[in-house]
Amino acid sequence: MKRLVPLVIIVVVLIAALGTTWMLMRSSRQTANENLNANAPTPGSEAPGAEPPHVRGNANAPVTLEEFADFQCPSCGAYYPELKKIESEFGDNLRVVFRERPLVPPHEHALIAAQAAEAAGLQNRFWEMHDMLYENQATWSVISDLVPVYVDYAKKIGLNPDQFMKDLNGEAVAARIFQDGKRAHAYGIVSTPTFLVNGKEAKGDSWKPEGLREMIKQALREAGK
Repeated sequence: MKRLVPLVIIVVVLIAALGTTWMLMRSSRQTANENLNANAPTPGSEAPGAEPPHVRGNANAPVTLEEFADFQCPSCGAYYPELKKIESEFGDNLRVVFRERPLVPPHEHALIAAQAAEAAGLQNRFWEMHDMLYENQATWSVISDLVPVYVDYAKKIGLNPDQFMKDLNGEAVAARIFQDGKRAHAYGIVSTPTFLVNGKEAKGDSWKPEGLREMIKQALREAGK
């Protein structure tokens, strides 16, 4: 029996050692997983979109409302006046970013409308063309030859029309639309308008104007505003 005592002690020690090793391995795996999750990129972080982005409002605002939209999209056109109200209501607490998401098809003029807005942006008149396109959406959406129409808009907002025509189908404009498209894809955005409030997508009732307002208010509360 005495001969068995050392063997029993060895077995107990081995079991305890195995248990400790298992606990350490489990803890290590949990820590590794936590670190992996902590370091995991947020959606869209690897696809920042066109740089610099089109921003309206206070550049240092605590809340960023990022819109992915299509200039020919009827829902985007209907939402446009509501967004103007929201911008006015939240003032310096809100920063609005616009991202191109032309849906082609079904909107046959969506791409050239995006090109017109981006070409205007190269002359620092993006938002003026943005507003012009939405305010006249019902008119230009049914016209087949849009270039003369957009040139007329360009003149009305003070652009150099020759430069506008040159930029309309230029590489810089195409690159910006492509980069915004990559960002939309990274977030899985397939419909317009889609809104992100500080990176969080507005879904369901939150997509509606009042829901979007509530998301902005919640983001302000989280920012201590």
